[in-house]
Amino acid sequence: MLSYLRRFLLILLLATMTGIPALAQDAPANSTAPTIPADPFGRETPRSTVSGLIEALAKRDYNRAANYFDLPVQDDARVMDGASELARRLQVLLDSGGTLLPFARLSNEPAGRIDDDLPLDRELAGDLKGSTGDAPILLTHGSLNGRSVWRISHDTIRQLMAVPATKVAAPTTDAVVGIDVAGAPAEDWALLIGIAALSFVILRLIAAAALAVMRRGITDPDANAVYRFFHAALPPLSLFIAVMAFYTWAERLQVAIVARQTLLRYAGGVAAIALVWFGLRLVDAVADVAIARMHRRSRRQAVSVVTLLRRAAKILLLVFSIVAVLDTFGIDVTTGIAALGIGGIALALGAQKTVENLVGSVTVIADRPVQVGDFCRVGDVVGTVEDVGIRSTRIRTNDRTIVTIPNGDFSSRQIENFAKRDRFLFAPKIYIEYTTPDKIREAVAIIEDVLLSNENISKDGPRARFNNFGESALEIEVFSYIALSDFGESTTVRQDLLLSIYERLSAAGITIAVPTRTLFLAPKPPIADQDGPMAHSSAPPENS
Repeated sequence: MLSYLRRFLLILLLATMTGIPALAQDAPANSTAPTIPADPFGRETPRSTVSGLIEALAKRDYNRAANYFDLPVQDDARVMDGASELARRLQVLLDSGGTLLPFARLSNEPAGRIDDDLPLDRELAGDLKGSTGDAPILLTHGSLNGRSVWRISHDTIRQLMAVPATKVAAPTTDAVVGIDVAGAPAEDWALLIGIAALSFVILRLIAAAALAVMRRGITDPDANAVYRFFHAALPPLSLFIAVMAFYTWAERLQVAIVARQTLLRYAGGVAAIALVWFGLRLVDAVADVAIARMHRRSRRQAVSVVTLLRRAAKILLLVFSIVAVLDTFGIDVTTGIAALGIGGIALALGAQKTVENLVGSVTVIADRPVQVGDFCRVGDVVGTVEDVGIRSTRIRTNDRTIVTIPNGDFSSRQIENFAKRDRFLFAPKIYIEYTTPDKIREAVAIIEDVLLSNENISKDGPRARFNNFGESALEIEVFSYIALSDFGESTTVRQDLLLSIYERLSAAGITIAVPTRTLFLAPKPPIADQDGPMAHSSAPPENS
C-alpha cells in the first residue's frame, strides 16, 4: 500500500511539473521593491546547495531536503510529499554507489562555472550511477521569490522518478542495525577513516624504506642534494598521495554519502596542508644547500638574499594554507581578500616604516653595498655586518656590541665598506730637522729605496717628495699602496716600512724632527714716573 502511495505522489509531482509551469514565475516587482532577505536554505551557490542538501540528508529531514529540488509549486502539500520521497530516493542511490563532486570542486560563485561546456543555468553536481557517467546530477539556476537560487534540475528529478521502487525501497525497522554517527552508520565512518589512515601508514613506510636504501648508497647523505630533496619531500608527499588514494577509493565504496562527502570535504584541507608542508620542507632544503654553496664560494651577500627569499616563501605558503583551511570549513575568504585590497591603503599609511624597511632591504640586497662579514662604517657605526634581514641589518661593533639599523635608514646612510679594499694607502708625512740640501736629497732617496725594496708595495709609482718648509721641520710627503687586502697583514707591513725608514735615516745622520718652538724674551721695559721723566737708574738721592 505504501509503495502505491509513493508512486501516486511521484506521478502527481510529474504532472504538476509539466502542467502548470506558469506558477513558477515570480510576481511582478513593484516600483519600490523591498529588500529581499537571504535564502533560508542557503541555495545561493552550487556549493552551498549541495552542502545544505547533505546536512538535511544527514538528519534524514526529507521535508527540508525537498526544498533543494526545482519544483514549480512550493506550497502544495502533495507536491512536497512527493519531493520528500525524491530526496529519500536520492540518498539511497548515492549510498549505493552514486557520487557527488567533492566540496572543493563545486563552484562557490552565484553564477556557477562558465567553463564546463554546460548551459549557463546548469551545473554538474555528481552522478547517480558512479563512474558510468550516464546519469548526471544537474543543478539548475533560477529565481524563487525574488531570490537567485540553485536547485536539482528537472532532468535529475525525472531520472529519480524512473528508478524502480524495488531498487530504492526503504528498509524495514527490523533491518536497521547499527549506530548512526552524524547521519551515517558508524561502520561507514570507521571504514573510510581506516582506509585513509592505512593509506598514509603504508606510503610512509615505503618512503622511510626508500630513504634508508638511499642513505646506505650515499657516502655523505647530509651533503648530497638529491638525498636532502627526497628527505624533505617524501613525508609530506606520502600524506598528499594518501589523500589522493582516499579520494579514489572513497568514490568506489558503497558507503553513506553523508560520511563520504564529509570526509572528502575535509580531505581537501588535509591535501592543502600536505602541499604546504612539502613546500616548507623543500624551501628549507633548497635554502640550506644554497647557503652552504655560497659559503664555499665566499659569496656572502647571496646568503642574505637566500635568507630573505626563504622567509618570504614561507610566509606565502602559510597564507595559502590558512586560505585553503578556511575555505574547507566553508568560510568565504573572497570578501576578506577584497577587503585587504581596500584596506591596503590604510594599512600602508599605518605601516609606513615597515614598508620603508622592506623596500630598503630590497635595495640593500640588490645594490649590495655590504655583505655579511664585511667590516664597514655606516654613519657613525663601525663594525662587522652579521645579518641583513627583512626589517633591519645587524652590525657587531669593535666593542662587541650589536647595533641594529632599520634597512630604510641603512640604505639612506653613507656606507663605507672597508672589506672591498684591494690595497691599503701608505702615505705618511715624514718631518726631518733643518739641514743642507744634499741631506734633504739623501733623505728622499732613502725613503724611495725603502718603498721600492719592499715586495708588498705596489709597483705603480711609489714616490717620496720634499714637499714644504714647515715651522719647525722639513716635510717629505710619501705616496704608495700596500698591495694586500687583509687589514691585519697591512698593519704589519706598515710597521716594517716605518721602522726601516727610521733606521736608514738615523744611519745617515738625518734626524727626525720633533715639533719645537724657540721663544725670545725681551728685557722688562722701565717704569715711567708720574711727575717727571722716565727714570734710567735707581741711584739713591744726594744727601742734603
